[in-house]
Amino acid sequence: MDFPIQAGKLLFAALLGAVIGVERELGGKAAGVRTNVVIAVASALFTVLSIDAFPVIGDGPRDTARVAAQIVSGVGFLGAGALIRDRSGVKGLTTAAEIWLVAAIGMAVGAGAYAAAAFTAVLVAGLLFGLRPVSAWLASKRPVPEQTRHDDTSGDG
Repeated sequence: MDFPIQAGKLLFAALLGAVIGVERELGGKAAGVRTNVVIAVASALFTVLSIDAFPVIGDGPRDTARVAAQIVSGVGFLGAGALIRDRSGVKGLTTAAEIWLVAAIGMAVGAGAYAAAAFTAVLVAGLLFGLRPVSAWLASKRPVPEQTRHDDTSGDG
């Protein structure tokens, strides 16, 4: 494949990663614009390389899916790093899911599925923006967990 086509794919992946990253950045969340751009571009590059850089020698099968499977696993590791557990529960699930999604968008661009990648980026960015007030309202309706006491005045001994 020609370099201009590969460069175009990488630029398009960067643009779509930025679309998701802007929503995260405006919400003050982890994994903002820069992180999402890097994830999308890296995933696109891995995908382009898996398709273009490893020619088939002889009559052997071409297994481009191996690289894609490793992207999914590797990005899962990044997403796990975004999770934080504390007394109130687990935080960062949306960020972890968004990291995984941006990798998929980059893979779609790298594979040439431009319309699916663009539609997914716009759809998810719109949903993340649009559902933010709904999430805030639902969070305000959640019961506050009762604090447990850890001193000797509770009568438990």
